[in-house]
Amino acid sequence: MSLCRCGWCNLNNETYVDYHDREWGVLCLEDDYLFEMLLLESFQAGLSWECVLNKRENFRRSFDGFDWRKIASYTEEKLSFLLDDPGIIRNRRKIYAAVNNARIFGQILEEHGSFSEYLKRFVPAFPLYEVGLTSSPVSDAISADLRRRGMRFVGSTIIYSYLQAVGMICSHEEGCFLYVTRCEEQR
Repeated sequence: MSLCRCGWCNLNNETYVDYHDREWGVLCLEDDYLFEMLLLESFQAGLSWECVLNKRENFRRSFDGFDWRKIASYTEEKLSFLLDDPGIIRNRRKIYAAVNNARIFGQILEEHGSFSEYLKRFVPAFPLYEVGLTSSPVSDAISADLRRRGMRFVGSTIIYSYLQAVGMICSHEEGCFLYVTRCEEQR
């Protein structure tokens, strides 16, 4: 007997199923993970999360283990390497945005002590339980503030997906086997 999962989870993709079962919606507020997910979500813009997830390990290799400090100091030579890397999404604007966003991520850490403290300004009580949304007043506010600071590829839909991924918003569907263990107590 197979487990019931959220309707978006492609059961034919083991990587996707594992991500759904073990990671998506699990609260993790460590800065390194928060940056990794922010970078990956920014590459999702206009694409499916499954596409990005399937390339995650290539991204990890190419983007120095998602070390925001290293990414913030990338040179034109490194950017040219990334643009030629067939293992990742080679979108020039997204690659350059990753470097820009890493720099701003560092500024936010200096200002707030951690990225989670920055996020808590917008989501003081979490996880929130919401299903069927692609944006909210919370993701609107975070997106607007990040864009004001100069980040790119951080629209409200991307930020909403990000908040779901890092567990600040719990969106497992009621029929999903993880609904009770991760979301029921949030309602």
